[in-house]
Amino acid sequence: MKELRRRGLPRTAEVILSLVGLVFAAPVMAVVAILIKLNSRGPVFFCQKRVGQYGSEFTIYKFRTMTNSSRGSLVTASNDKRVTSIGRFLRKSKIDELPELWNVFRGDMSFVGPRPEVPKFVDPSDPLWQFVLEHRPGITDPVTLRLRNEEQLLAKVSDTERYYLEVVQPYKLRGYARFIGDKSWKTDLRIIGRTLRAIVFPTTAILPTREEMQLSYSKTGSYK
Repeated sequence: MKELRRRGLPRTAEVILSLVGLVFAAPVMAVVAILIKLNSRGPVFFCQKRVGQYGSEFTIYKFRTMTNSSRGSLVTASNDKRVTSIGRFLRKSKIDELPELWNVFRGDMSFVGPRPEVPKFVDPSDPLWQFVLEHRPGITDPVTLRLRNEEQLLAKVSDTERYYLEVVQPYKLRGYARFIGDKSWKTDLRIIGRTLRAIVFPTTAILPTREEMQLSYSKTGSYK
């Protein structure tokens, strides 16, 4: 396991790249901050507790995309009325995740790794979760690239949290476990490149259908 945890981009490289990214992204982030303040009341940044490596919690930073008084499900669908007009653009373009470069700089996250989950949705007693949590979470990964339409999938079900926990999350966890086993600095660079390409050219991302995800889950359970 220790060998697996050392795979990927060296920590020094991540610190340098995240710092460079923050510097070059600063003008864009400044404009986004102004647009958020003009669009709705509330803070510029969205801060939320997530579960990181070894189960330790940290605060993730994103640009706020919802109304400041938002309450309700921790899962967001594409038709969620809590999302602001500028927030929809930020979420679709993934610009809302730029502040996560600060999390990478701090060491909470890596560029490439399993996406960090909220504590409520993590089961520390699950062996698969235990394996995934031995690795530092990341901004992007192959599973996230495939699930760029996750919010659209969730918009088609009535109980989004249940569907997420019973279908989407198991699909993610199995995908995380597979890619972690092949992780290296070369695969990290490849995934970063694919992520940038998917942002600029969204149609290049290979999207799983709702049926594919349910079929994948049917090996261990079913969703009705």
